[in-house]
Amino acid sequence: MTGRLTAKQHVQKAAGHELGEVFDAIATAARQIARKIRFAGLSDVIGAAGAVNVQGEQQQKLDVFANEILTQELGKVRSVAAIVSEEDEEPVAFQHEGAKYVVIFDPLDGSSNIDVNVNVGTIVSVQEVAGDLQTALKQPGSKQIAACYVVYGPSTVLVVTTGAGVASFTLDEDDEFVRTADGMRMPEQGPYYSANEANASSWPPAYREYIAMLQRGELGGKAYSSRYIGSLVADFHRTLLKGGVFLYPPTAKTPRGKLRLLYEANPLAFIAEQAHGAATNGATRILDLMPEEIHERTALIVGSRREVDALQKAVLAAGDSL
Repeated sequence: MTGRLTAKQHVQKAAGHELGEVFDAIATAARQIARKIRFAGLSDVIGAAGAVNVQGEQQQKLDVFANEILTQELGKVRSVAAIVSEEDEEPVAFQHEGAKYVVIFDPLDGSSNIDVNVNVGTIVSVQEVAGDLQTALKQPGSKQIAACYVVYGPSTVLVVTTGAGVASFTLDEDDEFVRTADGMRMPEQGPYYSANEANASSWPPAYREYIAMLQRGELGGKAYSSRYIGSLVADFHRTLLKGGVFLYPPTAKTPRGKLRLLYEANPLAFIAEQAHGAATNGATRILDLMPEEIHERTALIVGSRREVDALQKAVLAAGDSL
């Protein structure tokens, strides 16, 4: 296909009709979420929903809406066997005979930022069902067949990989995700680091020294600038485009890390690697980690290869535990 290419057409061309239908459902849900966010202040969907999710986190009204819309749209796709959501304690299975995909997602990452009009996003991983569902959910991230995220910001952008590079799609005036970039590459090294430095006192020492090294300009000869939005998708999207590194290290309170492996770290790591970046938990490549349960947490360091390699080398040399 040439000219104007939609997300569905791009995925169908790269990976076939069935996966194209999955991403058409994701795009349909994302359009509805984007619209709801755009008018959030006018429609009483800002603020807490009054419930706590399986993570022990206060659900926002838009968390609930986004989860329901994604579940509804993916439930219509005959090739989707089940979904796993941050907002649901257990997988949701569909009665679709012969279905081969499980779709794993964070429906609205950073939703607490909506009240102050900061970018938020949706993160999605797609795996094939290998045997039974539980077996499929205990595969390493290297087994993903596709991943994407959506940034809801000044423009709504969908970034996709099917394992053959990374493409970006922008929601246009006709409410269609149209391809605006293909073959995206993360710079080998960037000018920014992104981390919640309020937690630095409880990081392992190697992480604190690593940030100090970046600030002193000892990696590449120029001091790095700090950029931290506090919305994972937004911070990652900047890192993909501009280079650098995003860190969410282990802390004394969360020694295994805080971000979720299956529906945050894995899909973003897959996209990063397809864009020639890298992702680690400090000691191990993210996509090599073997999940033990669906809401498992991990440390995440993701970004340009030079920064990620330098961090992993420092952590391994120091012997800092995760």
